[in-house]
Amino acid sequence: MYLYIKALHIIFIVTWFAGMFYMPRLFIYNTEAGDKPEAAKAALREQFAIMMKRLWYGITWPSAVLTLIFGLTTWHLMGATPEWLKVKLLFVIGLYIYHFTLHVIFKQQQQGVFKYSSQQLRIWNEVATIFLVAIVMLVVVKQSLSFLWGIVGLLLFVILLMSAIKIYKILRDKK
Repeated sequence: MYLYIKALHIIFIVTWFAGMFYMPRLFIYNTEAGDKPEAAKAALREQFAIMMKRLWYGITWPSAVLTLIFGLTTWHLMGATPEWLKVKLLFVIGLYIYHFTLHVIFKQQQQGVFKYSSQQLRIWNEVATIFLVAIVMLVVVKQSLSFLWGIVGLLLFVILLMSAIKIYKILRDKK
């Protein structure tokens, strides 16, 4: 039974992350639609609103809830809480906080409020990637991962990711 529950946990993690990866992209496209002529802007924003609502309520939220249910069940069935799991749970709490920030942005955009530039949203889009890398490394490497090397590796990954965003912005501005 444990392995079936664990498999379901992993499946819903994947679908939850799919939603968290795609939703900020839709925020970016919806924000950039504001630069289009009025007719195109209205049509694009109407379409993005539909896409965001279906993705958020049809995939992302249900996956977040099922990830939590199957994760807690897996943890209960493990019967123990190893040190690596305690650190993972801190990252998971951070991931749910990130999820709630996406919900706030979703609600704002559904109401026609655009507080963030597409560049700010591009950077925010990468937060899920940082959580994914940290959590997967913890789960796979477990106790052999030294805390210091893990933090150094994560910081280097963040620097690499932010550098890629900066380079992309420079190349995009040249066009």
